[in-house]
Amino acid sequence: MTAYYPLLMKLGITPNYVAFSQTACALKLIRGNPDALQLVTKCLYPDVAKQFGTNWKAVERNIRSAADIAWRCNPQLVTNLAGYPLMERPKAAQFIAILSRADVSSLS
Repeated sequence: MTAYYPLLMKLGITPNYVAFSQTACALKLIRGNPDALQLVTKCLYPDVAKQFGTNWKAVERNIRSAADIAWRCNPQLVTNLAGYPLMERPKAAQFIAILSRADVSSLS
């Protein structure tokens, strides 16, 4: 999970946000099961929610907040990570998909 911390920090998402830990957790789960991206509300968000003692809607909201923070703080990096032009802030699932493709080994 900590492999994603430098990336989240570069995006402006700091550890004082619940979204920081939940986004890192979601990315870790995707690394272990890439198919979870196909079922975010039925699989990914509930799995993250279990680890944080909350519900999947709160997880989705927090990841959406993370996307908003990243878009406000470093939209160019978000667009570069996406690999295609973004005209607006990515949705929560799209944001997770974009980050899951990032090469975190070069950020540590």
